[in-house]
Parts: sequence; structure tokens; C-alpha cells
Amino acid sequence: MESLQYPIGRPAPPVHGDAAARMESVKRIGALPEQLERLARELHDRDLLDTPYRPGGWTAQQVIHHLADSHLHAYRRHKVTLVEDHPTLVPYNQEAWSELPDVMAVPVQASVEMLRGIHLRLAVLLSQCTDEQWARTAYHPGSGITYHLDTLAAHYAWHGDHHLGHLRLILKT
Repeated sequence: MESLQYPIGRPAPPVHGDAAARMESVKRIGALPEQLERLARELHDRDLLDTPYRPGGWTAQQVIHHLADSHLHAYRRHKVTLVEDHPTLVPYNQEAWSELPDVMAVPVQASVEMLRGIHLRLAVLLSQCTDEQWARTAYHPGSGITYHLDTLAAHYAWHGDHHLGHLRLILKT
């Protein structure tokens, strides 16, 4: 069950202050929409959008819409970290969001397009950050974690890859 829940493994704690790791996170954030679009197209073509990645797990459609919902929050979280002094990040109920009517009613391509714009903006923003900006912090009350901007970026790079892994599991069925 662990390999179905975490197909790329659990997230490793990111190292703050590693410039190469920062740029790798930015690269992965920038690449997510294109990878997601390819997988979404294949899932649609194979009529697998309503298939869960594991028993009790989300369907491909829910995963794709979740990525847009989550990374919309991520975009805001990165920006607020850059402009406020140690802000508290706003959590959201991802389970409840995944069950709202738009998740089943809206084609997944809408979320792919949302991610394309969000990730372009986020990747460009992060690629221009100074060392001082990468060191800025924010607190997430849901996890109890204080993130540096670079560890927040690493978290969302992992998060995108994590859910791409779920979609690949569905394609293997």
C-alpha cells in the first residue's frame, strides 16, 4: 500500500540553502504542466479519468483538479512569503475541495491550463529570487512546519511529481 500511496517515495526533508537544489525545484515546477498534459491526454484517451490510483484513493480526474487547487495555494504561499515577514500560511481542506461539484463537472484540461499559467508565473518568480529572498520563512499551522522559501519550493516540486506518479499508476492498470 505504501508504494501506491507514495509512488515516488515519501518526501525527503529539503536542505535549505542549496543553490543547485533550488534551481532543480524551479525546473521541476516549470516542467509539471507539460508532463501533466501528456498524462491527462492519455488518461482521457484510454477512458481512465474515473479510475482511482489505489483502493480508496482519488480518481485521475480528482488528482488533476487537486493539483490545480493545491498549486493555486502554492503560488499564493510563495508570494506571501516573499512580501510578508514570517507569515502564517493558510491551510485548506483538500479532501473537501476534491469532492466539490466542479471536480466532476469541469474537464481536466481546465486544470491543466490553470497549472500552465500558475507554474509559468511561479517558475519565473522563483528563478529571479536572491539568496536573501530564498531565506525568507513562513509557518504552516496544519503541519507545524516553518518553511524557508527554498524548502517550500522543494515541497511543491515533490508534490507535483508525487501526483504524476499516481497518474502513472493508473496508466499501468
